[in-house]
This record gives sequence, C-alpha cells and structure tokens, in this order.
Amino acid sequence: MKQTGYALAASLAMATPALAADEVTLQLKWVTQAQFAGYYVALENGYYDEADLDVTILPGGPDIAPTQVIAGGGADVIVEWMPAALSARENGLPLVNIAQPFKSSGMMLTCWKDAGISEPADLDNRTLGVWFFGNEFPFLAWMSQLDIATDGKAEGSVEVLKQGFNVDPLLQRQADCISTMTYNEYWQVIDAGVSAEELVTFKYEDQGVAMLEDGLYVLEGDLEDPAFVDKMERFVAASMQGWKWAEENPEEAAMIVLDYDETGAQTEGHQIRMMGEVAKLTAGSNGALDPDDYQRTVDTLLAGGSDPVITREPEGAWTHVISDAALN
Repeated sequence: MKQTGYALAASLAMATPALAADEVTLQLKWVTQAQFAGYYVALENGYYDEADLDVTILPGGPDIAPTQVIAGGGADVIVEWMPAALSARENGLPLVNIAQPFKSSGMMLTCWKDAGISEPADLDNRTLGVWFFGNEFPFLAWMSQLDIATDGKAEGSVEVLKQGFNVDPLLQRQADCISTMTYNEYWQVIDAGVSAEELVTFKYEDQGVAMLEDGLYVLEGDLEDPAFVDKMERFVAASMQGWKWAEENPEEAAMIVLDYDETGAQTEGHQIRMMGEVAKLTAGSNGALDPDDYQRTVDTLLAGGSDPVITREPEGAWTHVISDAALN
C-alpha cells in the first residue's frame, strides 16, 4: 500500500528521535544555597529547556575548587570569584569571564566591638579569620593597602587564622574578626545569639577593595568552537532570566533552592533571608561584565605590595561576545 506524503512524513518523524538538548555542566563555588538561586530557578522554571539545554548543576563544597574541576574536564562553565580566576589564569589555566551576574561584593570582615575595633586601623595587631582557596586575595590586598603585614600578631602586623567555612573562631573568641558574607555567615553569627550592636562590620565594597564575585568562567580554548559559543550564549541568556526572576520573587526562589538541596542542611528562614541579600548584589547587572569593575579588581590585585596576587595586567581575561549575543 502506497503511503501518502503526509503519512510518510509522520512515520519518519516517529522513527527519528528528537535531537537531544545540548548538555552543559555548571560547577558552583559552594553548596546549594540562594547564592546560586538564578541557576536553580532557570532549571526549575524551564528556561534551560526552552533554550534547548540539558543543564547539570554541581554543588561545591570546602574541598571543591571550581578551577580544578574545569581544568580536569569536569565542567563546561564555573562560578568563581575574579581574584581566583585571574590568579589561575596567570598560573597557566586560561579562564575567561563570559558573564557577571553579581554587580556588588558581599564580602565583609565581622569583628567584636568590645575588642576595641571601630575602624580599619584598629585591625593592627589582631587575630583575623580568613578564608583561603582563592578567597584570601581580597583580604591580602586590603591589608597591603592598610600597610599591615600578615606575618603574625605584632605591631604593624596581624595573625591570619585560616578560617574554616563556619563562624566558630569568632563565637569562641579565637579571632577578633572573621570573614563573612552579607548573605550568609554574618547571619549565622546573629542566629547564634549575638546582637548586631555587639559587632562591627567592614564591607570590602566600602573599603575600596571589593572584587568581582560569582562570575561565569570558561576555558579560552573552548571559545574557539562556534558550537560551544552558541551553547554558552543560550546558557547565559537563560541563567540571567533565572536571576531576574529570583530578584523579583525572592521567597519563591528560596523555596526552589531548598527543593534542590539534597543535603537537607538549609533552612527556609535562612534561605529566604539569603536570597533577599543576594538580590542586592545581583541588582544592577544585566549579566555583562562592567569593564570599570573589572579594572578596579585588577588594579587592587596588582597593588599587593611585595606579594601581589597577580604580577601583570591580564590579557584576554574577559569577553563580551557571549553576553552581547545573549542579552541582545
């Protein structure tokens, strides 16, 4: 029996599987939390599906360095702070910033007021908790600007306590100050029963040493592949759609994040509060890197005294190619 053209087309359509969506693996900088809400919103709300993308989001953790993951082929794109990315680039890992969802820095130093600390000069001769794994670079640049060494507790120097990803050193009085983020650890201190009046905070943004956080980075060589570039354009567009939805719907975004937290460690109240604070940092960004913000970060890193984070002006460390196509 002869098939009609329509019937033949229908049977061919049934026999030919639909083209698979393009796979993208995203490595986060930290555990599943509202700091990364835009990506989980894009996943949950179907923005990635609409962009014909099959996105896998890999949570981070204290033993996971996104730069190492992408270097080993474990991710297509990573969320990373610019100091760590630029340091890695200078050391041979050619990372390129393709988008910058975060406009402002959320990093702070949180101190006991009763330790006699009221201004940055009072940090001298103190014990200060500092995160490492690339997160120490803004702190070191700030100390250099203040002309305070980091060789140990003494006049003109501070003792650097390698801080874990908790607030215990402050609560247990092992340190006069610790590193905190506006959206996370500061509130852990408050939730532990400390009042805001007992604390003094120094925002890196206010001290003029803020550096770009939570940008999207890929390997430079991958940008030579037109198919990869096309995939990243769709990924950035869908991700920014997720971020702007999260800004406008913080409570709903926090609940989506909770749904994807397989550890069960996050709480509803903490995530809603975190999303409200994170929205302040993503506000003002359409996803494209601001060259002035980039240059400020570079200048601060280069001004690191005898031990700068980077030793020369980077070349090719960012591109607008992806964001221009994604956002226009």
